[in-house]
Amino acid sequence: MRRAIGMAALGGACLIALAGFVTPRGPADVTSERLLNADNEPGAWMTSGRTYSEQRFSPLDRINASNVKDLGLAWSFQLATNRGVETTPIVVDGVMYVTSSWSLVYALDARTGHLLWTYDPHVAREVGFHACCDVVNRGVAVWKGRVYVAALDGRLIALDAATGQPVWSVQTTDPAKPYTITMAPRIVHGHVMVGNSGSEYGVRGYVSAYDADDGKLIWRFYAVPGDPSKGFENHAMEMAAKTWTGNWWKFGGGGSPWDAMAYDPETNLLFFGTGNGLPWDEKARSPGGGDNLFLSSIVAVDADTGEYRWHYQTTPGESWDFDSTQNLVLADLPIAGRDRKVIMQANKNGFFYVIDRATGKLISAEPFVPVTWAKGVDMATGRPIEIGDPRYKTAPATIFPSSFGAHNWQPMSFDPQTRLVYIPAQEIPGEYGTDDKFAYRPGQWNTAVDWDLNTLPEDPKARAAMRNSIRGELVAWDPATNKEIWRAPQKGPWNGGVLSTAGGLVFQGSADGHLAAYDARTGRKLWSSETYAATLAGPVTYTVGEDQYVAVGAGFGSVFYLVAGFAAPELGNPDNGRILVYKLGGTATLPHPNLTRVEMPRPPAQFAKPAEIAAGHSLFNHYCLVCHGYNAIGGGVIPDLRYSPLIGSEPGFEAVVLGGALKDHGMVSFASQLKPDDAQAIRAYVISEAHAGYAEAHPAAGR
Repeated sequence: MRRAIGMAALGGACLIALAGFVTPRGPADVTSERLLNADNEPGAWMTSGRTYSEQRFSPLDRINASNVKDLGLAWSFQLATNRGVETTPIVVDGVMYVTSSWSLVYALDARTGHLLWTYDPHVAREVGFHACCDVVNRGVAVWKGRVYVAALDGRLIALDAATGQPVWSVQTTDPAKPYTITMAPRIVHGHVMVGNSGSEYGVRGYVSAYDADDGKLIWRFYAVPGDPSKGFENHAMEMAAKTWTGNWWKFGGGGSPWDAMAYDPETNLLFFGTGNGLPWDEKARSPGGGDNLFLSSIVAVDADTGEYRWHYQTTPGESWDFDSTQNLVLADLPIAGRDRKVIMQANKNGFFYVIDRATGKLISAEPFVPVTWAKGVDMATGRPIEIGDPRYKTAPATIFPSSFGAHNWQPMSFDPQTRLVYIPAQEIPGEYGTDDKFAYRPGQWNTAVDWDLNTLPEDPKARAAMRNSIRGELVAWDPATNKEIWRAPQKGPWNGGVLSTAGGLVFQGSADGHLAAYDARTGRKLWSSETYAATLAGPVTYTVGEDQYVAVGAGFGSVFYLVAGFAAPELGNPDNGRILVYKLGGTATLPHPNLTRVEMPRPPAQFAKPAEIAAGHSLFNHYCLVCHGYNAIGGGVIPDLRYSPLIGSEPGFEAVVLGGALKDHGMVSFASQLKPDDAQAIRAYVISEAHAGYAEAHPAAGR
């Protein structure tokens, strides 16, 4: 009896530890052992893809095909920012760690959604100008009581998992150059791995490994070679330089590894995907041709040293913004009577690749969507077989897929039970042509493609036909046989990441504001719930106590909503992003959004002649389209310029465009690139588009 009383007096946590012979854990006490044995803790989600293999599959099956109809909202948490939400929630020991736009970090009670702490890195808003595809963040890494976030401005920050207070911070990029970071870090053997973004603006991409204890740089691997006159960092860069011509290093070269990573403990290889070239058009970047390694490649390096092991280039000499940064998935598959250890990717270029992960040798490559720029991949060389003039050497070319990609950052999933990969695929054409007047502009988009081609037809019926021609779908693909098993059409493109589970389910959000569950073997939709916002991030599932939960981030944003406002679903007025968490029998509700359609005000009178409007159109496409959309049609993330009262004010418009009056909102000054006459030409063009939009909404009023 005394012994029992004495043990009780030690406190509940100690009593539980002694009873189970387990040392109590502190917050985010994630170790190599726990990550390597993640399947022994199916109720946790400890790294971006749940395991080092990045399969985004969960062994949990309490929510399954027979009862998913009873899934309901358990809780939601409103984030503090109203831009894109691309975070993958990390859930460990009852705590959820998520990020929002502008790199904010939140720790939440995973059962209730109660806020435990939040951390704001206070990223200067003008940094957002160099975030090509919205000011997003894809999540954190956790390790031994710390939470690691890569901030948009290039800092890698270690936070105390219990309090959210910073422990150390290191600048991983040159602040004077237009680098950004949007990816979730990964941790292997106490090294924090992180890449960067910025290929369009003028950077040389690389992956770095930092000591998780103190932020000390351990190794760095560049995606492209630098100035040959300064020597090469390693043999890999010397090898890569032989595949380039001209003075590419003056542009930076690009190749930023901005998302995909996976790790194989058996070979100790870290895999990452690299980005597109700078400029996009190879004729401007490397005028003598060449493959331009390691652009658009899957690269394998030693995880401890960063030493090069192998690469496979998906798009040699890429000229279309075909990154290879889509998520990489490791699996063991029976292929043609042999057990193969593979790495897989549904690439932006439209081909699904299966590669031997120990050697980098191509096993198969087949299109998973319509592809018009190549008729296949030569299995002897591993190179795409291009057809026609897809590199737009003699004339502009319209091809499938476009720079939006057949598959973009939204993660796919592999189910080891069905042995199927589930791909958020899309069919969007793109028109490419050479910019004959290209001149490198530091800090601006430097693609060397003709942005004047990015113009919608004037006829509203033709615009509607274009909008209806782009499609999205969830594709179930057998990587062993290179065959499509089923395809679930969506209402449009740019749908969310994918989660598969042992419950026979595939979860995916959609751009039109839903989260749905599909039968993993047939593709039949079994359940759907309104989220009232674009739901693009990868869902996760976890347990607390006896309950299994499904969590996903939802919120307006990402590049599609910036650029393609004409095709973006109308979901009412944008609200702050949310984390949405579901369980069987959940009864929580979401507030309905404001669905009142804002009428376009009558535009100001046009002051310019057609030639000036045409000049403004070209300037808009070169300087403004990336954030403000085709034909100045906003997608709900950034205010639609056609509605702005500033277009009626010559001094007001110049104060923003040239004077930087809205710098703190991310709208930097263009005074170094544009003259006052240029700003007024752009204003004239926006007014012309406002008149077109007003006439379409009010046919009786005329144009």
